[in-house]
Amino acid sequence: MRVQGAVIREQGQTFAIVVVKPHVIQNHSEAAEAIRGFTPVFGVPVILMAQDGRGRPTFYGRPDIARFMSSVPLNAIPWREYTIN
Repeated sequence: MRVQGAVIREQGQTFAIVVVKPHVIQNHSEAAEAIRGFTPVFGVPVILMAQDGRGRPTFYGRPDIARFMSSVPLNAIPWREYTIN
């Protein structure tokens, strides 16, 4: 499986962002399951990001990280593709 994501080191914290479809974030149990599944892969806290039809991002996960990321421009995030087996 391939996912778009980023590993961020900021303010003494390291965390990962994984791009998901909007319906994943809208369903809290599905979002929690996705975070549980991605956390061992990245080995750091994971937050999810989905975009609406206008490209506006929504972040889901640890509130402090999600709040911080909501102020970061998407083009400032070092996105890359990850292959997960």
